[in-house]
Amino acid sequence: MIKFAKNNFLYKIYTWLPLIILYISVLNEFDLNYLDIDYFSFNFPFILIFYFALKEYNKFDYLLVFFAGLINDTVVGLPLGMSSLSYILVCIFASYLRNITIRPHLIKDWFYFLFVISFINSINYSTLFLFFSYDLNILFYIINNLFTFLFYVPISIFLNYYHKAIND
Repeated sequence: MIKFAKNNFLYKIYTWLPLIILYISVLNEFDLNYLDIDYFSFNFPFILIFYFALKEYNKFDYLLVFFAGLINDTVVGLPLGMSSLSYILVCIFASYLRNITIRPHLIKDWFYFLFVISFINSINYSTLFLFFSYDLNILFYIINNLFTFLFYVPISIFLNYYHKAIND
């Protein structure tokens, strides 16, 4: 496992790495559309935000997550505040789960994550369809939910190694 000196510059960059990755992912709109794979997308920022809000990581400030949502809205072309609302709701649900959980368990967190992303995507779909008259494909949201749900466990296992390296 990687161990850094606490006052090292590289350690400081390493502690800010989740937010750097979050901002890169919202600027990129990372959904693998460039590979020409039909019906394959997942919401990496949801996984990242849920995991670090659940672990109560001190560098993962909710205001910075809100700004990441504003950047995502401008990149994707959504009404300003839609992604920010989604990201803050993910933070709220994750912090609620963190506060009521006595013993964390990956599988329980995983199914709670499914509930959270389904709820948030249904709010996004309803708001964009009813109030902003977007022509949306519900199949995209279902497939996005499915792949985001499936990728949560492998990504969270990888992030556990990162979290242990930071805390040791």
